[in-house]
Amino acid sequence: MANLSEIVAQYNRLRSSNATRDQAMRDVTAVRKGNIASVFPDLFPEGGPLQDKALAANMVDIAARDTAEVLAPLPTIKCASGTTAKDKARKFADKRTKIANNYIQHSQLQRQMYTAADQYVTHGFSVGIVEIDWENRMPYINLLDPMGSYILKDRFNRITAYFQSMWHDVDTLCAMYPDLKNHITTRASGSTRVEVIRYHDKDADVLFMWQQQGLELARMANPTGQVLVVDATRPGLTDEPRGQFDDVLAIQVAKSRFALLAMEAAVKAVQAPIALPQDVQELTIGADATLRSSAPEKIRRIGLDVPRETFMEQQQLDGELRAGSRYPETRMGQVEGSTVTGAGVDALNGAFDTQIRTGQAMFALMIQRLVQLCFLVDETVWPSKEKTIRGNENGTPYEISYTPSKDIAGDHSVTVTYGLMAGLKPNQALVFGLQARGDKLISRDFMREQLPFSLDPADEEMKIDREELRDALVQAVTGYAQAIPALAAQGQDVGQILTRMATVIKGRQEGKDIETLIVEAFAPPETPPPGMEPPQGPEGPQAAAPGGGEQLPPGMNPDGSMQGVAPGQIGQGGRPDVQNLLAGLTGSGQPNLQANVQRRSPI
Repeated sequence: MANLSEIVAQYNRLRSSNATRDQAMRDVTAVRKGNIASVFPDLFPEGGPLQDKALAANMVDIAARDTAEVLAPLPTIKCASGTTAKDKARKFADKRTKIANNYIQHSQLQRQMYTAADQYVTHGFSVGIVEIDWENRMPYINLLDPMGSYILKDRFNRITAYFQSMWHDVDTLCAMYPDLKNHITTRASGSTRVEVIRYHDKDADVLFMWQQQGLELARMANPTGQVLVVDATRPGLTDEPRGQFDDVLAIQVAKSRFALLAMEAAVKAVQAPIALPQDVQELTIGADATLRSSAPEKIRRIGLDVPRETFMEQQQLDGELRAGSRYPETRMGQVEGSTVTGAGVDALNGAFDTQIRTGQAMFALMIQRLVQLCFLVDETVWPSKEKTIRGNENGTPYEISYTPSKDIAGDHSVTVTYGLMAGLKPNQALVFGLQARGDKLISRDFMREQLPFSLDPADEEMKIDREELRDALVQAVTGYAQAIPALAAQGQDVGQILTRMATVIKGRQEGKDIETLIVEAFAPPETPPPGMEPPQGPEGPQAAAPGGGEQLPPGMNPDGSMQGVAPGQIGQGGRPDVQNLLAGLTGSGQPNLQANVQRRSPI
């Protein structure tokens, strides 16, 4: 375990080597806040009325917020088993999936992701750490501010140490550590705010003051023996992270400077001196003022000539800013191409889509590693503690109890995906998925998992099976009722059929389930006592069927449907399914939403 002097020396080296990166992060933050004059003070006149005001749209802030909002939604987190055919393995994987999603919900990771995505786009990287929530006895994923963060990695790109710089008021710090109050005030040297450094490695967490060779405030051992910090770094040419707007700050500043000059030109044009002929002796200023002159056409304000190239330069700067930040005009609703097929819009959005996919790939790796570390912390710190968790997985609430040593059992594997159809609109995703399903490229279960909205695939499959079986029962009852005319024409008693149908209808009016009513209405008759059986054979009330069993009513098939009626048309009307409604495409590439009713009879 490293001592404090070694930690402070290492922090000083990392801080010195990342000085250029830290300055770039401070500059882009100031520009996004609108403090452009503080970054380039020589371009703005001191004491001007609009010195600290941004008269041009802050495209850096707009592009960063919009990109972050698209990148922020969480991916799908699932724990898969090696043998999906075995029910025990599937249940084990499903339970770990619920545990993993509970880590995400307990950490409120979706709320944190909006800020983390913004920091990733702006500063070039984002940092996350798994902390121990002793009060709730759960791992907690905390996404940290990359400003003031320093990461040390080995040659395998694994994090070995992490430093985080934080600023605190002296009074707040003394209240947090009253036993070190005298040392804190002495090290602060009269300053109201002091810098506190957090150090983390596989052995310990150390909190210390950086001033005057450091003062250790707290130290806690790391029970896992692994570094619990993970980063998502924007890919680039060098190892030093660079934000998306580091190279376009000067363009944004130039736009703001041109806007100030244009405003200054407008003010000077309005306040320009008035040129008068020599015969005008008095100048009256105000509404409805009258000036007498033999040459009134010469009374005017002195014009201020602004070159046309000035406005052309502003348009060129705007284009350079969008190109440098990879932010297309279509994101602002400015579309010059045809929108009939959407190909032109997709081409204009190409650069934006690629950076979103790249960011999703980086965050998927980061979140996957963070969830694995949550499994490790949960199993290491509370191995035998039985926990009850409640949450919502893919739109379905759940409540389960688990013991980490039993239900995690050293299996920290997890799959994090943003989905095949994550970038599509819901209607486009539905059409694409149905087309792939129609050609048997994907399964129903895979399509449910990839849809761009939340649902539980296993629970949804059970609901669909239940609905289809209920529809089959309704269809069977409907076919049973259609046999009444045929039976009546044969002179048979249809009272029992009518009684059963009335029982089902009355029960549905009372709100009972259809399956319960059918069991009650179509229950087999009670077995008569011995010696009271009805006569069998051709002389009995019902003739036996050729294959044995009860004789079928006239016009009815063995499966309960009527002869001459095509399967699927009993009570259904021959309606096509949703796939036939949506999976077709017209010549222009739009989904074909026409429904054609067809009735077919078997030959």
